[in-house]
Amino acid sequence: MQPLSCRVCGNRVLVEKNSLAHTSVQWTESLRCVEFAPAPDLTARALRPTCARMRDSIESAVREGLIDIGSDQH
Repeated sequence: MQPLSCRVCGNRVLVEKNSLAHTSVQWTESLRCVEFAPAPDLTARALRPTCARMRDSIESAVREGLIDIGSDQH
């Protein structure tokens, strides 16, 4: 897994790309993320599957060659 920071809030995650379609993300923190900020309804937070800003940061990093894609893609 490779470390990456969100280009919007700066949160750091670990990212693994096994293919263009497959992305694994391990959140190390989400304290500054607007999409994961504390909400009055905890159920609403639990149903949020991802952060669009982090997804955009990951996709940009892949396009820029900062995140490696699994060896089957090389």
